[in-house]
Amino acid sequence: MAAARTALPQPVSLARLFSRGQRGMDAYEVVVETHLAGGLPTFRISGLPAASVRESKDRVRAALQCCGFAPPAQRLTVHLGPADIPKEGSRFDLAIALGVALASQKLAWATDGLEFLGELALNGELRAIHGALPAVLAAREAGRSIVLPAANAAEAALVADATCYSASNLLEVIEHLSGAARLSRVEPRGTLPPPVSKLDLADVAGQAVAKRALEIAAAGGHNLLFAGPPGAGKSMLAQRLPGILPPLNVAELLRVMSIASIAGQTIDVELAARRPFRAPHHSASVAALVGGGSHPRPGEISLAHLGVLFLDELPEFHRAALESLREPLQSGSISLARAAERVTYPARFQLVAAMNPCPCGYLGDGSDRCRCSETRVARYRGRLSGPLLDRFDMHVEVPRVPFEDTRSVNPLGETAAAAARVAAARAAQETRQQTLNAHLSHRDLNEVAGVNNAGSTLLSRAAERWKLSARSCDRILKVSRTIADLAGAAAVGAAHVAEAIQLRCLDRPL
Repeated sequence: MAAARTALPQPVSLARLFSRGQRGMDAYEVVVETHLAGGLPTFRISGLPAASVRESKDRVRAALQCCGFAPPAQRLTVHLGPADIPKEGSRFDLAIALGVALASQKLAWATDGLEFLGELALNGELRAIHGALPAVLAAREAGRSIVLPAANAAEAALVADATCYSASNLLEVIEHLSGAARLSRVEPRGTLPPPVSKLDLADVAGQAVAKRALEIAAAGGHNLLFAGPPGAGKSMLAQRLPGILPPLNVAELLRVMSIASIAGQTIDVELAARRPFRAPHHSASVAALVGGGSHPRPGEISLAHLGVLFLDELPEFHRAALESLREPLQSGSISLARAAERVTYPARFQLVAAMNPCPCGYLGDGSDRCRCSETRVARYRGRLSGPLLDRFDMHVEVPRVPFEDTRSVNPLGETAAAAARVAAARAAQETRQQTLNAHLSHRDLNEVAGVNNAGSTLLSRAAERWKLSARSCDRILKVSRTIADLAGAAAVGAAHVAEAIQLRCLDRPL
Protein backbone atom coordinates (compact mmCIF):
# COMPACT_ATOMS: atom_id res chain seq x y z
CA MET A 1 0.00 0.00 0.00
CA ALA A 2 1.44 3.35 -1.04
CA ALA A 3 2.36 5.67 1.76
CA ALA A 4 0.03 8.63 2.26
CA ARG A 5 1.34 11.81 0.76
CA THR A 6 2.31 14.57 3.18
CA ALA A 7 0.70 17.92 2.33
CA LEU A 8 3.29 20.61 1.75
CA PRO A 9 2.89 23.76 3.85
CA GLN A 10 1.46 26.68 1.91
CA PRO A 11 2.97 30.16 2.13
CA VAL A 12 0.97 32.38 4.47
CA SER A 13 1.32 36.16 4.90
CA LEU A 14 -0.58 38.58 7.12
CA ALA A 15 -0.74 42.40 7.15
CA ARG A 16 -2.44 44.62 9.74
CA LEU A 17 -3.33 48.32 9.31
CA PHE A 18 -5.60 50.85 10.97
CA SER A 19 -8.49 52.82 9.53
CA ARG A 20 -11.65 54.56 10.82
CA GLY A 21 -15.33 53.81 10.37
CA GLN A 22 -18.17 56.26 10.98
CA ARG A 23 -21.16 55.62 13.25
CA GLY A 24 -23.03 58.78 14.09
CA MET A 25 -20.50 61.23 15.53
CA ASP A 26 -18.16 58.40 16.51
CA ALA A 27 -15.20 57.68 14.20
CA TYR A 28 -14.42 54.25 15.62
CA GLU A 29 -11.18 52.35 15.03
CA VAL A 30 -11.19 49.66 12.34
CA VAL A 31 -8.39 47.10 12.10
CA VAL A 32 -7.86 46.02 8.49
CA GLU A 33 -6.27 42.54 8.44
CA THR A 34 -5.17 41.05 5.14
CA HIS A 35 -4.45 37.33 4.95
CA LEU A 36 -2.77 35.70 1.96
CA ALA A 37 -2.63 31.92 1.65
CA GLY A 38 -2.37 29.17 -0.93
CA GLY A 39 -5.47 27.89 -2.69
CA LEU A 40 -7.79 28.93 -5.46
CA PRO A 41 -7.57 32.63 -6.34
CA THR A 42 -10.31 34.45 -4.39
CA PHE A 43 -10.75 37.87 -2.82
CA ARG A 44 -13.15 37.99 0.13
CA ILE A 45 -13.97 40.80 2.58
CA SER A 46 -15.47 39.97 5.99
CA GLY A 47 -16.60 42.05 8.95
CA LEU A 48 -20.21 42.92 8.02
CA PRO A 49 -19.32 44.88 4.86
CA ALA A 50 -22.03 46.81 3.01
CA ALA A 51 -22.24 46.60 -0.78
CA SER A 52 -19.98 49.63 -1.22
CA VAL A 53 -17.32 47.91 0.90
CA ARG A 54 -17.62 44.58 -0.91
CA GLU A 55 -17.15 46.36 -4.23
CA SER A 56 -13.85 47.80 -3.02
CA LYS A 57 -12.06 44.60 -4.07
CA ASP A 58 -12.59 45.56 -7.73
CA ARG A 59 -11.35 49.10 -7.15
CA VAL A 60 -8.37 47.83 -5.15
CA ARG A 61 -7.38 45.25 -7.77
CA ALA A 62 -7.47 47.76 -10.62
CA ALA A 63 -5.65 50.47 -8.62
CA LEU A 64 -2.85 48.10 -7.58
CA GLN A 65 -2.37 46.92 -11.15
CA CYS A 66 -2.08 50.53 -12.34
CA CYS A 67 0.58 51.12 -9.68
CA GLY A 68 2.58 47.99 -10.56
CA PHE A 69 1.43 45.87 -7.61
CA ALA A 70 -0.77 43.20 -9.20
CA PRO A 71 -2.52 41.06 -6.54
CA PRO A 72 -1.18 37.47 -6.52
CA ALA A 73 -3.29 34.57 -7.80
CA GLN A 74 -3.86 33.19 -4.30
CA ARG A 75 -6.54 33.05 -1.62
CA LEU A 76 -6.89 36.62 -0.30
CA THR A 77 -9.02 37.44 2.76
CA VAL A 78 -9.55 40.93 4.18
CA HIS A 79 -11.20 41.28 7.58
CA LEU A 80 -12.51 44.58 8.96
CA GLY A 81 -12.69 44.46 12.72
CA PRO A 82 -14.56 44.77 15.00
CA ALA A 83 -16.67 42.13 13.29
CA ASP A 84 -19.99 43.03 14.96
CA ILE A 85 -20.28 46.59 13.58
CA PRO A 86 -21.60 47.06 10.01
CA LYS A 87 -19.11 48.78 7.69
CA GLU A 88 -20.17 51.02 4.84
CA GLY A 89 -18.67 53.44 2.36
CA SER A 90 -15.52 53.50 0.27
CA ARG A 91 -13.33 54.92 3.04
CA PHE A 92 -11.46 51.61 3.59
CA ASP A 93 -10.15 51.31 0.00
CA LEU A 94 -6.71 52.78 0.75
CA ALA A 95 -6.10 50.60 3.83
CA ILE A 96 -7.24 47.45 1.98
CA ALA A 97 -5.01 48.18 -1.01
CA LEU A 98 -1.99 48.79 1.20
CA GLY A 99 -2.72 45.61 3.15
CA VAL A 100 -2.86 43.57 -0.08
CA ALA A 101 0.41 45.08 -1.30
CA LEU A 102 2.05 44.56 2.09
CA ALA A 103 0.98 40.92 2.38
CA SER A 104 1.70 39.90 -1.21
CA GLN A 105 5.06 41.65 -1.58
CA LYS A 106 6.27 40.80 1.97
CA LEU A 107 7.42 44.37 2.44
CA ALA A 108 8.71 45.88 5.69
CA TRP A 109 6.61 49.00 6.04
CA ALA A 110 6.24 50.67 9.44
CA THR A 111 2.49 51.31 9.68
CA ASP A 112 1.74 50.94 13.42
CA GLY A 113 1.57 54.68 14.05
CA LEU A 114 -0.50 55.47 10.96
CA GLU A 115 -4.16 55.34 9.95
CA PHE A 116 -5.36 55.30 6.34
CA LEU A 117 -8.57 56.62 4.81
CA GLY A 118 -9.54 57.20 1.20
CA GLU A 119 -11.55 56.01 -1.78
CA LEU A 120 -9.61 54.65 -4.76
CA ALA A 121 -10.34 55.34 -8.41
CA LEU A 122 -9.50 52.55 -10.84
CA ASN A 123 -6.30 54.34 -11.87
CA GLY A 124 -5.13 54.67 -8.25
CA GLU A 125 -6.20 58.25 -7.62
CA LEU A 126 -7.51 59.07 -4.13
CA ARG A 127 -10.95 60.62 -3.87
CA ALA A 128 -12.49 62.54 -0.97
CA ILE A 129 -14.52 60.77 1.70
CA HIS A 130 -17.28 61.85 4.06
CA GLY A 131 -16.48 62.22 7.75
CA ALA A 132 -12.77 62.97 7.40
CA LEU A 133 -12.72 65.57 10.19
CA PRO A 134 -14.11 63.27 12.94
CA ALA A 135 -11.55 60.66 11.85
CA VAL A 136 -8.72 63.18 12.21
CA LEU A 137 -9.92 64.08 15.71
CA ALA A 138 -10.16 60.40 16.69
CA ALA A 139 -6.69 59.62 15.28
CA ARG A 140 -5.29 62.52 17.30
CA GLU A 141 -6.86 61.14 20.48
CA ALA A 142 -5.36 57.70 19.68
CA GLY A 143 -1.90 59.24 19.25
CA ARG A 144 -1.56 58.27 15.58
CA SER A 145 -0.94 60.13 12.33
CA ILE A 146 -3.44 59.82 9.50
CA VAL A 147 -3.14 59.69 5.70
CA LEU A 148 -6.03 61.27 3.79
CA PRO A 149 -6.91 62.20 0.20
CA ALA A 150 -5.65 65.64 -0.81
CA ALA A 151 -9.28 66.73 -1.30
CA ASN A 152 -9.85 66.37 2.48
CA ALA A 153 -6.76 68.38 3.45
CA ALA A 154 -8.66 71.64 4.02
CA GLU A 155 -10.89 70.24 6.76
CA ALA A 156 -7.99 68.29 8.30
CA ALA A 157 -6.10 71.59 8.63
CA LEU A 158 -8.72 72.80 11.11
CA VAL A 159 -7.25 70.45 13.77
CA ALA A 160 -4.21 72.32 15.01
CA ASP A 161 -2.43 69.56 16.94
CA ALA A 162 -3.01 66.58 14.62
CA THR A 163 -0.44 65.00 12.29
CA CYS A 164 -2.02 64.54 8.86
CA TYR A 165 -0.56 63.64 5.49
CA SER A 166 -2.35 64.22 2.20
CA ALA A 167 -1.90 62.15 -0.96
CA SER A 168 -3.28 62.40 -4.48
CA ASN A 169 -2.90 58.72 -5.43
CA LEU A 170 -2.02 55.28 -4.10
CA LEU A 171 1.51 55.32 -5.50
CA GLU A 172 2.40 58.41 -3.42
CA VAL A 173 1.35 56.58 -0.24
CA ILE A 174 3.39 53.49 -1.20
CA GLU A 175 6.46 55.64 -1.88
CA HIS A 176 5.98 57.35 1.48
CA LEU A 177 5.87 54.03 3.33
CA SER A 178 8.85 52.64 1.43
CA GLY A 179 10.89 55.79 2.05
CA ALA A 180 11.27 56.68 -1.62
CA ALA A 181 9.44 60.01 -1.25
CA ARG A 182 7.75 61.72 1.67
CA LEU A 183 4.15 62.86 1.64
CA SER A 184 3.46 66.51 2.33
CA ARG A 185 2.15 67.17 5.82
CA VAL A 186 -1.05 69.14 6.13
CA GLU A 187 -0.16 72.45 7.72
CA PRO A 188 -2.64 73.51 10.42
CA ARG A 189 -4.42 76.76 9.75
CA GLY A 190 -3.79 79.72 12.01
CA THR A 191 -6.51 81.62 13.82
CA LEU A 192 -9.50 82.02 11.55
CA PRO A 193 -10.49 85.64 10.88
CA PRO A 194 -13.85 86.66 12.39
CA PRO A 195 -16.63 86.36 9.83
CA VAL A 196 -17.86 89.59 8.27
CA SER A 197 -21.55 89.65 7.42
CA LYS A 198 -22.59 91.39 4.21
CA LEU A 199 -26.20 91.49 5.43
CA ASP A 200 -26.94 94.49 7.64
CA LEU A 201 -30.04 95.15 9.73
CA ALA A 202 -30.07 98.61 8.18
CA ASP A 203 -31.27 96.99 4.95
CA VAL A 204 -34.62 96.22 6.63
CA ALA A 205 -36.93 99.20 6.41
CA GLY A 206 -38.77 100.05 9.61
CA GLN A 207 -39.64 97.07 11.86
CA ALA A 208 -38.12 98.48 15.05
CA VAL A 209 -40.01 95.97 17.23
CA ALA A 210 -38.97 93.00 15.09
CA LYS A 211 -35.33 94.13 15.11
CA ARG A 212 -35.48 94.47 18.87
CA ALA A 213 -36.90 90.94 19.14
CA LEU A 214 -34.14 89.63 16.88
CA GLU A 215 -31.50 91.19 19.13
CA ILE A 216 -33.13 89.70 22.23
CA ALA A 217 -33.25 86.30 20.52
CA ALA A 218 -29.55 86.52 19.67
CA ALA A 219 -28.58 87.63 23.18
CA GLY A 220 -30.37 84.79 24.96
CA GLY A 221 -30.49 82.04 22.32
CA HIS A 222 -34.29 82.23 22.13
CA ASN A 223 -36.61 80.75 19.50
CA LEU A 224 -38.51 83.36 17.52
CA LEU A 225 -41.62 83.35 15.30
CA PHE A 226 -42.41 86.24 12.94
CA ALA A 227 -46.01 86.71 11.80
CA GLY A 228 -46.88 89.27 9.14
CA PRO A 229 -48.05 89.89 5.57
CA PRO A 230 -45.92 89.06 2.51
CA GLY A 231 -43.08 91.48 1.82
CA ALA A 232 -42.91 92.90 5.34
CA GLY A 233 -39.30 91.73 5.85
CA LYS A 234 -39.64 88.49 7.84
CA SER A 235 -37.11 86.53 5.76
CA MET A 236 -34.70 89.47 5.61
CA LEU A 237 -34.71 89.72 9.38
CA ALA A 238 -34.06 85.99 9.85
CA GLN A 239 -31.18 86.02 7.36
CA ARG A 240 -29.46 88.73 9.39
CA LEU A 241 -29.53 86.85 12.69
CA PRO A 242 -26.18 85.01 12.15
CA GLY A 243 -24.51 88.39 11.65
CA ILE A 244 -25.29 89.50 15.21
CA LEU A 245 -24.38 86.16 16.80
CA PRO A 246 -20.82 85.77 18.15
CA PRO A 247 -18.43 83.64 16.04
CA LEU A 248 -17.83 80.00 16.92
CA ASN A 249 -14.96 79.18 19.25
CA VAL A 250 -12.48 76.42 18.35
CA ALA A 251 -14.36 73.57 20.06
CA GLU A 252 -17.69 74.67 18.58
CA LEU A 253 -16.14 75.06 15.15
CA LEU A 254 -14.78 71.50 15.14
CA ARG A 255 -18.15 70.16 16.28
CA VAL A 256 -20.08 72.01 13.58
CA MET A 257 -17.58 71.14 10.85
CA SER A 258 -17.61 67.47 11.91
CA ILE A 259 -21.37 67.29 11.34
CA ALA A 260 -21.00 68.94 7.95
CA SER A 261 -18.21 66.51 7.05
CA ILE A 262 -20.31 63.48 8.00
CA ALA A 263 -23.18 64.80 5.88
CA GLY A 264 -20.88 65.29 2.90
CA GLN A 265 -21.26 69.06 2.88
CA THR A 266 -18.65 71.17 1.14
CA ILE A 267 -16.63 72.97 3.81
CA ASP A 268 -15.65 76.55 3.06
CA VAL A 269 -12.81 77.14 5.50
CA GLU A 270 -12.89 80.90 4.92
CA LEU A 271 -16.44 80.98 6.27
CA ALA A 272 -15.90 78.29 8.88
CA ALA A 273 -16.27 80.52 11.95
CA ARG A 274 -19.69 81.76 10.80
CA ARG A 275 -22.60 80.09 12.51
CA PRO A 276 -24.70 77.79 10.30
CA PHE A 277 -27.88 79.11 8.72
CA ARG A 278 -30.19 76.43 7.32
CA ALA A 279 -33.45 77.24 5.53
CA PRO A 280 -35.12 74.04 4.22
CA HIS A 281 -38.15 74.28 1.92
CA HIS A 282 -41.58 73.67 3.44
CA SER A 283 -41.87 70.41 1.47
CA ALA A 284 -39.04 68.87 3.56
CA SER A 285 -39.82 65.45 5.02
CA VAL A 286 -39.31 64.28 8.58
CA ALA A 287 -36.09 62.50 7.59
CA ALA A 288 -34.78 65.63 5.87
CA LEU A 289 -35.39 67.74 8.96
CA VAL A 290 -34.28 65.45 11.80
CA GLY A 291 -32.10 62.96 9.89
CA GLY A 292 -32.60 59.38 8.86
CA GLY A 293 -31.90 56.67 6.31
CA SER A 294 -31.00 53.01 6.70
CA HIS A 295 -27.67 54.23 8.08
CA PRO A 296 -28.85 57.45 9.76
CA ARG A 297 -27.36 60.66 8.46
CA PRO A 298 -27.69 64.11 10.09
CA GLY A 299 -30.67 66.23 9.07
CA GLU A 300 -31.24 69.96 8.91
CA ILE A 301 -31.54 70.35 12.67
CA SER A 302 -28.08 68.85 13.18
CA LEU A 303 -26.57 70.81 10.29
CA ALA A 304 -27.92 73.91 12.07
CA HIS A 305 -26.24 72.92 15.37
CA LEU A 306 -25.04 76.05 17.24
CA GLY A 307 -26.59 78.13 14.45
CA VAL A 308 -29.98 79.06 13.05
CA LEU A 309 -32.72 76.90 11.54
CA PHE A 310 -35.12 79.12 9.58
CA LEU A 311 -38.52 77.71 8.62
CA ASP A 312 -40.32 80.05 6.24
CA GLU A 313 -44.07 79.58 5.66
CA LEU A 314 -44.23 77.56 8.88
CA PRO A 315 -47.87 76.36 8.62
CA GLU A 316 -47.13 74.89 5.17
CA PHE A 317 -44.69 72.32 6.58
CA HIS A 318 -45.99 68.79 7.07
CA ARG A 319 -47.40 68.50 10.57
CA ALA A 320 -45.39 65.35 11.29
CA ALA A 321 -42.19 67.19 10.34
CA LEU A 322 -42.98 70.09 12.67
CA GLU A 323 -43.93 67.84 15.56
CA SER A 324 -40.65 65.97 15.17
CA LEU A 325 -38.86 69.18 16.23
CA ARG A 326 -40.41 69.27 19.68
CA GLU A 327 -38.05 66.86 21.45
CA PRO A 328 -34.80 68.19 19.88
CA LEU A 329 -35.82 71.73 20.84
CA GLN A 330 -35.94 70.61 24.47
CA SER A 331 -32.99 68.20 24.60
CA GLY A 332 -30.53 69.73 22.10
CA SER A 333 -29.92 66.37 20.42
CA ILE A 334 -31.68 63.81 18.23
CA SER A 335 -31.50 60.02 18.61
CA LEU A 336 -32.17 57.98 15.48
CA ALA A 337 -32.88 54.28 16.08
CA ARG A 338 -32.73 51.57 13.43
CA ALA A 339 -32.81 47.78 13.67
CA ALA A 340 -29.02 47.53 13.33
CA GLU A 341 -27.88 50.67 15.12
CA ARG A 342 -28.79 53.72 17.16
CA VAL A 343 -26.97 57.02 16.69
CA THR A 344 -27.24 60.42 18.34
CA TYR A 345 -26.46 63.73 16.68
CA PRO A 346 -26.25 67.13 18.39
CA ALA A 347 -29.07 69.54 17.53
CA ARG A 348 -28.72 72.64 19.71
CA PHE A 349 -30.11 75.06 17.14
CA GLN A 350 -31.94 78.36 17.37
CA LEU A 351 -35.32 78.13 15.66
CA VAL A 352 -36.57 81.13 13.73
CA ALA A 353 -39.79 80.80 11.75
CA ALA A 354 -42.06 83.01 9.67
CA MET A 355 -45.75 82.76 8.83
CA ASN A 356 -48.53 84.79 7.33
CA PRO A 357 -51.29 85.96 9.69
CA CYS A 358 -53.95 84.23 7.59
CA PRO A 359 -54.22 82.01 4.46
CA CYS A 360 -54.27 84.97 2.06
CA GLY A 361 -51.57 86.75 4.07
CA TYR A 362 -53.15 90.20 4.38
CA LEU A 363 -54.96 90.09 7.72
CA GLY A 364 -54.26 93.26 9.71
CA ASP A 365 -52.08 94.97 7.08
CA GLY A 366 -54.27 98.07 7.03
CA SER A 367 -55.94 97.27 3.70
CA ASP A 368 -59.24 95.64 2.77
CA ARG A 369 -57.68 92.83 0.71
CA CYS A 370 -58.22 90.11 3.33
CA ARG A 371 -61.44 88.11 2.94
CA CYS A 372 -60.59 85.35 5.42
CA SER A 373 -63.20 84.52 8.03
CA GLU A 374 -62.31 84.03 11.67
CA THR A 375 -62.97 80.32 11.25
CA ARG A 376 -60.57 80.11 8.31
CA VAL A 377 -57.91 82.06 10.18
CA ALA A 378 -58.30 79.83 13.24
CA ARG A 379 -58.03 76.71 11.06
CA TYR A 380 -54.89 78.09 9.42
CA ARG A 381 -53.23 78.86 12.75
CA GLY A 382 -54.45 75.51 14.07
CA ARG A 383 -51.93 73.80 11.81
CA LEU A 384 -49.42 74.72 14.49
CA SER A 385 -49.98 72.69 17.64
CA GLY A 386 -50.02 74.28 21.08
CA PRO A 387 -46.95 72.30 22.25
CA LEU A 388 -44.97 73.56 19.24
CA LEU A 389 -45.99 77.19 19.77
CA ASP A 390 -45.06 76.80 23.44
CA ARG A 391 -41.49 76.17 22.35
CA PHE A 392 -41.21 79.61 20.77
CA ASP A 393 -40.02 82.18 23.27
CA MET A 394 -41.38 85.07 21.20
CA HIS A 395 -44.13 85.53 18.58
CA VAL A 396 -43.70 88.92 16.96
CA GLU A 397 -45.97 90.79 14.57
CA VAL A 398 -44.19 92.16 11.51
CA PRO A 399 -46.64 94.67 9.97
CA ARG A 400 -46.65 96.08 6.47
CA VAL A 401 -44.12 98.88 6.04
CA PRO A 402 -45.48 102.24 4.82
CA PHE A 403 -44.23 103.27 1.39
CA GLU A 404 -42.41 106.33 2.71
CA ASP A 405 -40.29 104.16 5.04
CA THR A 406 -39.25 101.82 2.21
CA ARG A 407 -37.71 104.74 0.26
CA SER A 408 -35.34 105.82 3.01
CA VAL A 409 -31.84 104.34 3.14
CA ASN A 410 -30.41 103.78 6.62
CA PRO A 411 -26.64 104.04 7.18
CA LEU A 412 -24.87 100.70 7.60
CA GLY A 413 -23.73 99.64 11.06
CA GLU A 414 -26.88 98.41 12.80
CA THR A 415 -25.64 94.81 12.71
CA ALA A 416 -22.24 95.70 14.21
CA ALA A 417 -23.86 97.73 17.01
CA ALA A 418 -26.36 94.96 17.79
CA ALA A 419 -23.58 92.34 17.74
CA ALA A 420 -21.66 94.32 20.38
CA ARG A 421 -24.69 94.49 22.67
CA VAL A 422 -25.37 90.79 22.15
CA ALA A 423 -21.77 89.89 23.00
CA ALA A 424 -21.96 91.88 26.25
CA ALA A 425 -25.24 90.23 27.28
CA ARG A 426 -23.90 86.76 26.52
CA ALA A 427 -20.75 87.49 28.52
CA ALA A 428 -22.93 88.39 31.52
CA GLN A 429 -24.83 85.10 31.19
CA GLU A 430 -21.60 83.10 30.91
CA THR A 431 -20.28 84.72 34.07
CA ARG A 432 -23.51 84.20 36.00
CA GLN A 433 -24.67 80.71 34.94
CA GLN A 434 -22.26 79.37 32.25
CA THR A 435 -25.10 78.92 29.75
CA LEU A 436 -27.55 80.97 27.71
CA ASN A 437 -30.82 82.06 29.30
CA ALA A 438 -32.81 79.99 26.80
CA HIS A 439 -31.14 76.81 28.09
CA LEU A 440 -31.83 77.36 31.78
CA SER A 441 -33.75 74.66 33.63
CA HIS A 442 -36.81 75.57 35.70
CA ARG A 443 -34.84 75.33 38.95
CA ASP A 444 -31.92 77.40 37.65
CA LEU A 445 -34.30 79.98 36.19
CA ASN A 446 -35.86 80.61 39.59
CA GLU A 447 -32.40 81.21 41.04
CA VAL A 448 -31.10 83.65 38.40
CA ALA A 449 -34.24 85.45 37.20
CA GLY A 450 -34.56 87.61 40.30
CA VAL A 451 -38.03 88.98 39.43
CA ASN A 452 -39.27 91.74 41.72
CA ASN A 453 -42.79 91.77 43.17
CA ALA A 454 -44.24 94.03 40.47
CA GLY A 455 -42.87 91.82 37.70
CA SER A 456 -44.10 88.65 39.37
CA THR A 457 -47.61 90.12 39.80
CA LEU A 458 -47.73 91.20 36.17
CA LEU A 459 -46.75 87.73 34.93
CA SER A 460 -49.31 86.10 37.22
CA ARG A 461 -52.10 88.27 35.82
CA ALA A 462 -51.07 87.54 32.22
CA ALA A 463 -50.94 83.81 32.90
CA GLU A 464 -54.41 83.85 34.42
CA ARG A 465 -55.94 86.04 31.71
CA TRP A 466 -54.60 84.09 28.71
CA LYS A 467 -54.33 80.65 30.37
CA LEU A 468 -50.60 80.40 29.77
CA SER A 469 -48.87 77.08 30.36
CA ALA A 470 -46.04 76.68 32.84
CA ARG A 471 -43.64 76.35 29.89
CA SER A 472 -44.88 79.62 28.42
CA CYS A 473 -44.39 81.39 31.74
CA ASP A 474 -40.87 80.02 32.01
CA ARG A 475 -40.09 81.25 28.51
CA ILE A 476 -41.43 84.71 29.35
CA LEU A 477 -39.14 84.78 32.38
CA LYS A 478 -36.16 83.70 30.27
CA VAL A 479 -36.83 86.46 27.76
CA SER A 480 -37.27 88.93 30.64
CA ARG A 481 -33.90 87.89 32.02
CA THR A 482 -32.30 88.49 28.61
CA ILE A 483 -33.94 91.92 28.30
CA ALA A 484 -32.52 92.79 31.71
CA ASP A 485 -29.08 91.57 30.62
CA LEU A 486 -29.20 93.78 27.53
CA ALA A 487 -30.06 96.70 29.83
CA GLY A 488 -27.29 95.79 32.29
CA ALA A 489 -29.82 95.28 35.11
CA ALA A 490 -29.06 92.87 37.93
CA ALA A 491 -32.73 92.11 38.68
CA VAL A 492 -35.73 91.54 36.40
CA GLY A 493 -38.28 94.32 36.77
CA ALA A 494 -41.86 94.85 35.69
CA ALA A 495 -40.78 96.71 32.54
CA HIS A 496 -38.69 93.72 31.42
CA VAL A 497 -41.57 91.29 32.05
CA ALA A 498 -44.04 93.59 30.26
CA GLU A 499 -41.86 93.72 27.14
CA ALA A 500 -41.45 89.93 27.16
CA ILE A 501 -45.23 89.47 27.40
CA GLN A 502 -45.80 91.90 24.52
CA LEU A 503 -43.45 89.80 22.38
CA ARG A 504 -45.84 86.82 22.50
CA CYS A 505 -48.70 87.98 20.30
CA LEU A 506 -50.14 84.51 19.57
CA ASP A 507 -50.90 83.91 23.23
CA ARG A 508 -53.61 86.52 22.96
CA PRO A 509 -56.97 85.74 21.27
CA LEU A 510 -57.71 86.86 17.70
